[in-house]
Amino acid sequence: MVHNTQVLPVVTIGENPVKLWGLSPSVRVGRIARAAGLEPVDGVPEGPAILSNAAFAWDPAWFGNITGRQGTVLTLGGVPALAHAADAHQAARVAAAMAAGLPLVDSTGFEVVAYEDGPTIENKQLRKRETPFLMALTPATLRPIERASYFGAYKGVTDVLTKYLWPEWALVLTRICAKLGVTPNMVTTVGAVFCVIATVLFAYGHYWLGMALGLVFMVLDTVDGKLARCTITSSAWGNVFDHGMDLVHPPFWWWFWATGLAYWGMSYDTATFWWVQAAIQGGYVVQRLIEGAFIRFAGMHIHVWRPFDSKFRLITARRNPNMVILFAAMVFSRPDLGLIAVAWWTALSCLIHAVRLVQAWIVRARGGTITSWLAEG
Repeated sequence: MVHNTQVLPVVTIGENPVKLWGLSPSVRVGRIARAAGLEPVDGVPEGPAILSNAAFAWDPAWFGNITGRQGTVLTLGGVPALAHAADAHQAARVAAAMAAGLPLVDSTGFEVVAYEDGPTIENKQLRKRETPFLMALTPATLRPIERASYFGAYKGVTDVLTKYLWPEWALVLTRICAKLGVTPNMVTTVGAVFCVIATVLFAYGHYWLGMALGLVFMVLDTVDGKLARCTITSSAWGNVFDHGMDLVHPPFWWWFWATGLAYWGMSYDTATFWWVQAAIQGGYVVQRLIEGAFIRFAGMHIHVWRPFDSKFRLITARRNPNMVILFAAMVFSRPDLGLIAVAWWTALSCLIHAVRLVQAWIVRARGGTITSWLAEG
């Protein structure tokens, strides 16, 4: 027997010559629809459908929110910008209002969500609660929309460098890449080359140059993800490539940083070398296991449980905060003490994460529920 499952159609109403990240409204909406497993179509369907107004640009988070809420229409200035019509009659009414650039004459049967009221939604992927952007798409608003789109792709819970130091640098590079047609995988590949060269430089004690190239890699590590989200070109392979690099390279950096100390005449004795590596490498694995256990146990990242966890994520012993410690040590020409400090910080971070995991187990054992503070209020 053949089962025909109708895919919810998605249609862009109207024309707009303004391109966001090099994409026309219809192409951008089409990519968003396909990424969600839906089908972009040219005409207004005779049935349930998602309708997008080409006069507006909106964050993809709104699309995910609207697709799960039949009969909902998101408006700006009263004009429908994005809607999930429950039937052909609703689709026709929304399409007419979008084409005319006017408010809905008859909103019967709709749940109208006015953007001006500041509605918020939880973005579980980016670990934040937000009011995603929605703006009229015009030449005058293009740059602000690009900026909103770019920063909307930032995780709300991440490390201190990614959150505060290089967003502006990465924005410039993301714009350049989009303009030149550079793909996220190309950016990841270039970043991987810098990462490998930095590893070699660490092994030979060229710490300053290694950190400079490592900085380039770390910024590009931000750019590839933002470029993929802004241009709606995320792929399974790109995700594996990017996250695989993130997962694999840190242990090599810390190992070869230690061996490179020989070129500074600061080599550790055997016992110190192995306890430092055991703390850093073992702590890296343990911390990842704790995070995985929390996801399996609670269905969410440990970093979004309570505000404390989100704040601690800014400085927890991951690559970027560890590089801050090593940079500070290099200012005093003590790369040996820097790596020892990283080892102690890794051990302390693991302890804090382990305590939080146990506390979550206790809450659950006492009949409580584990929910993210981002989903509250």
